[in-house]
Amino acid sequence: MTDLDTPLTKVLGANTAKALAAHLDLHTAGDLLYHFPRRYDERGDHTDIRSLEVGEDVTVMAQVRVTNRRRIRGGADEMLEVTVGDGAGGQLMLTYFGRRQVWREKELRPGRWGLFAGKVTEFRGKRQLNSAQYVLLSDEGEASEEIEEFAGALIPVYPAAAKVPTWTIAQSVGVLLEVVTPPEDPLPGGVRAQGNLVGIATALREIHRPSSREELYKARRRLKWDEAFAVQLTLVQRKHRAASWPARPRPRQEDGLLAAFDAELPYELTDGQHTVGEEIARDLSTAHPMHRLLQGEVGSGKTLVALRAMLQVVDAGGQAAMLAPTEVLAAQHYRGIAELLGPLGRSGELDSAERATRVTLVTGSQGAAVRRRALEEIASGQAGIVVGTHALLYEGVDFADLGLAVVDEQHRFGVEQRDALRTKGEQPPHVLVMTATPIPRTVAMTVYGDLEVSTLSQLPRGRSPIASHVVPAAEKPAFLERAWKRIREEVAAGHQAYVVCPRIGDASSGSSDEDAPVETDDDGRRPPVAVLDVAPLLSEGPLHGLRIGVLHGKLPADEKDIVMRAFAGGQIDVLVATTVVEVGVNVPNATVMVVLDAERFGVSQLHQLRGRVGRGSAPGLCLLVTEAPEGTPARERLDAVASTTDGFRLAEIDLEQRREGDVLGATQSGRRSHLRLLSLLHDTKLINEARIEAISLVGDDPELERHPALAASVAALVDEERAEYLEKG
Repeated sequence: MTDLDTPLTKVLGANTAKALAAHLDLHTAGDLLYHFPRRYDERGDHTDIRSLEVGEDVTVMAQVRVTNRRRIRGGADEMLEVTVGDGAGGQLMLTYFGRRQVWREKELRPGRWGLFAGKVTEFRGKRQLNSAQYVLLSDEGEASEEIEEFAGALIPVYPAAAKVPTWTIAQSVGVLLEVVTPPEDPLPGGVRAQGNLVGIATALREIHRPSSREELYKARRRLKWDEAFAVQLTLVQRKHRAASWPARPRPRQEDGLLAAFDAELPYELTDGQHTVGEEIARDLSTAHPMHRLLQGEVGSGKTLVALRAMLQVVDAGGQAAMLAPTEVLAAQHYRGIAELLGPLGRSGELDSAERATRVTLVTGSQGAAVRRRALEEIASGQAGIVVGTHALLYEGVDFADLGLAVVDEQHRFGVEQRDALRTKGEQPPHVLVMTATPIPRTVAMTVYGDLEVSTLSQLPRGRSPIASHVVPAAEKPAFLERAWKRIREEVAAGHQAYVVCPRIGDASSGSSDEDAPVETDDDGRRPPVAVLDVAPLLSEGPLHGLRIGVLHGKLPADEKDIVMRAFAGGQIDVLVATTVVEVGVNVPNATVMVVLDAERFGVSQLHQLRGRVGRGSAPGLCLLVTEAPEGTPARERLDAVASTTDGFRLAEIDLEQRREGDVLGATQSGRRSHLRLLSLLHDTKLINEARIEAISLVGDDPELERHPALAASVAALVDEERAEYLEKG
């Protein structure tokens, strides 16, 4: 019997099975059947060739327009140039080198349609596919012999590889569909009926060999439902279990540190800060651990909200810890919290308030004496508020009574690290997770479905507007020159500036910064610009005479701290940095940010970077420098960022351009996700329906003991590491 667990080596030819495993990580019949087509082509469909980006591996359906065979290299060799078009004005050049190209010229005659696969390159302004693989449709519109077995009215086009083109995948799927025994349908009959869902066997056949557009829609809807239901069942189960965990209540005190802090605040809280503060205060007062996500725009005041929650816990006799992703940000939080608290945070010092606590910093690079003193303050309970990096999680950091863990920019931490923080107390502490990256509603419901979500969308009074512009450096070099002049003008007015690069640039330190993954450049583009290259060029060139500092993730911690203190204190005019300044860095006097190779960054990342300026009374300016041509997707992304400062709108744009797997996160083990079809942007209604059914089912059968097939299906789609990732956010 052939089932989903059968190795492909027992079903397909040895060479094909080996290629599928090596190039696409497909090993079993189930792997291949769940490797769904990315789209479906019909003869005459318009594959928009103009939208293809250099470096992409693509499969396009197009029509041969012109062929031209000519001799090269003094007549010793031949080259065949074939122009194909998509019917919508887009054209690609196919090039084939080698002698005796007559047979290919006869085959690729003008008028014939086919599928053409390869990597997009560019030569003299024209898009090309070099040595493209292809299969052709006959003149009558029938599939050629090579693909006739799978090419019906709708031709599936699969995510493929150079060594495994889409038609090879399609032929292999055809073999499986003939021999695989359909799996038992994991969905309970009542759920299928309620959702009007087709059976799993029908869905798997129709998604690979659709008999019509209508049947394809039904198949995709059923398989999307499976993915949404698996994720929602996992989250609802985790939330159900967490509801039984004990936690020590930390109710608000009427005359404690929080009340004293609020009385000394020189400004009023926004309405949003009041509302969210009350939500958190209620959670902290319960006997079950709070698990809340606090999201908010850049500069919306999340740190102040978190500090008020920490003070409530300290008032109730506990300690609070804030975990930051980098030492730069940890030090920034430490200084910011200490400054906000003033005498209230200097317990044991001469100028402390009558009732005060102590703020302590712990990082991995501290000297032995400083670290020992910090650990003693934490263990004794003298330190009510502890700020640190992941060094807080190491063995040897013992809290007297950890009541609240605040995790800033949580997406940068691994599951094990967050779990270790939770186990630092005798009972699980309350947990507040913060992110400055706005999250579309469906993402919050799917990725953070077991967290209560609070949102700060209102900016505090006094924040200045930020103007953003795209600087097309290749098309208009004078615009880049003007950008450097703007920095000089701002510095002359007493302000400061950032220049952000994607890469560090020192070969001995590695090619890219740990905070900014950089695209590979095997498509012929120049490498992205680097901090250590740009800084001297600016110092000797357009910014000559200004005080320029350098900051990146591989600097020793004490050097980072010295640089940031100098920049914050006004001793540096221009800070050339990687995205180590992306979050949390607060220098109100900085008014200009120039982002070089801006197309190398994501939409949300650019929004975060932009939030570093305009934090004082003077307006902010963000200049996105790019060589991406007008009309390309990369340029459109930058235009979108420049057009709005609405982080939630930008988050939706970001989601539109990212794969769902990227949004949902990778498993800790690195294994592939089977979440293939679900769109968090477009499937809101379906995800809502799946969540309602999941809540009902888990309420009746928390561990799915009466639904073993469903439990196995969830385990396959959402493995244990992914479940923990989704649970802990």
